Amino acid sequence: MSGIGSQSAPENPPRTMPSGSKALRSMTGYAHAQIVEHGWSLRVSVRSVNHRFLDLHLRVPDGLEPLEPRIRQIVRERIRRGHLDVTLHYDIAGPSAVGVNREVAAAYLQAVESLREEFGITTPPDIAAILRLPGVIGPPAASLEEELGRLEPVVTRCLHEAFDKLDHMREHEANHLREEMSARLRGIAQLTAQVEQIAERARPAFARRLETRLKELLAETQLDLARVTQEAAIIAERSDVSEELSRLRSHVNQYETLLTGASDVGKKLDFLLQEMQRETNTLLSKTPSSEDEGLEITRHALEIKSEIEKLREQVQNIE
Repeated sequence: MSGIGSQSAPENPPRTMPSGSKALRSMTGYAHAQIVEHGWSLRVSVRSVNHRFLDLHLRVPDGLEPLEPRIRQIVRERIRRGHLDVTLHYDIAGPSAVGVNREVAAAYLQAVESLREEFGITTPPDIAAILRLPGVIGPPAASLEEELGRLEPVVTRCLHEAFDKLDHMREHEANHLREEMSARLRGIAQLTAQVEQIAERARPAFARRLETRLKELLAETQLDLARVTQEAAIIAERSDVSEELSRLRSHVNQYETLLTGASDVGKKLDFLLQEMQRETNTLLSKTPSSEDEGLEITRHALEIKSEIEKLREQVQNIE
């Protein structure tokens, strides 16, 4: 096999999805494909893990560097984001393609003869060992250049076959992630409904406590009734969590819709989780911690935050 070169370059250009490809995908997977044609055995291996953008690490054998632009184009067409290792291997597949680089072999033999004369070695050179030395066996450079035009469509087919297999694996893993995330979303929806019931139950009790406190204050000193009424309205508004609960329910519904919809939704899901976290934090800040109902709401809100954090861990692996 020829030597392997290595190149690494982060990329994040727009992608053209294959027709009809809308399934949810994870960013973790491995696949390989192999094609034997024109006297060559080509093998492509693809390994992907999660990453915010498309981070492509491409390895091609020496001499096939002119094919890199086409390979990168195919990757950008098939993958939106993720850390991607793509490696192309090739081997000689038939005896007609095997050649001996006579100039290289002659140089090795000349070096061997020089050493034999210098050290008085009488053992003849091991031809089989010389044939295994780098550069002796393999296609001449001119032959490889001639083959590039014929190899490019084969490499293209091999890449698409590998990415088809990778997509299948990533979709399979995404199905498990979808089930887990849907279960957590149902839990958040149930907790939200329970908080809404508690808040509704607590509203009359809060109003009675506020009224009692106002009467105590008014009995002790002269207060501006209009100002007291205004302050009471402000306090009541600040303690109303109905808007936060409504937005939280809306975010949960949007999240579920994206999970059952198209691909390339990882960043959208992450944004929705940030919004859900913000609403939950506001819910906690509005909840009085000294009342029984407030403590119950706080407990439910903390459970919601915990579920959101678990969702954020899972969504990091969604393309």
